[in-house]
Amino acid sequence: MQLLNEILEFNESFVKEKGYEPYETSKLPNKKMVILSCMDTRLVELLPKAMNLRNGDFKSVKNAGAIVTDQFDSVMRSILVAVYALNADEVFVIGHHQCGMASVDPSKMIEQFQERGVSADTLKTLENAGLDLEGWLEGFDSVEESVQDSVEIVKNHPLLPEGIPVHGLVIAPDTGKLDLVVNGYEEK
Repeated sequence: MQLLNEILEFNESFVKEKGYEPYETSKLPNKKMVILSCMDTRLVELLPKAMNLRNGDFKSVKNAGAIVTDQFDSVMRSILVAVYALNADEVFVIGHHQCGMASVDPSKMIEQFQERGVSADTLKTLENAGLDLEGWLEGFDSVEESVQDSVEIVKNHPLLPEGIPVHGLVIAPDTGKLDLVVNGYEEK
């Protein structure tokens, strides 16, 4: 069976049996926080449990590496929406040890694009449009430095209200242990 069909079949019984009831909550986070974290599969359930968070407690933004690359990227927009429209009043940037972004090789990934059918013409068009593909795909050497850099971008955003603490942490994906990188209360 194809994955989509499997999911839709399960979903039909989930809704019919009201499996959603334990997850009912409002769209506003109970703990008034937004978390930017990595999309790593090991963190899906571990991160909230390690922070004593439940469904409805926080707004979640995820991407590869928990990275804010630019003051005006979609991650930053999501954080601002959480703050202004959804009552979040603290921001947590949480990276993790053994992150795949630490080992991304941009040139190898570009080769993989081509192996999977992306034409050289497409890559050239992107380059001519001003996209530094290798720079855009670049990972990081230190997760702590990456978290610190993302915290700085968020904290210094011209649209972030004054007084919003921006914290930086790193989680161990095997134990859930959190290491503090930036205490946003001290940085205000």
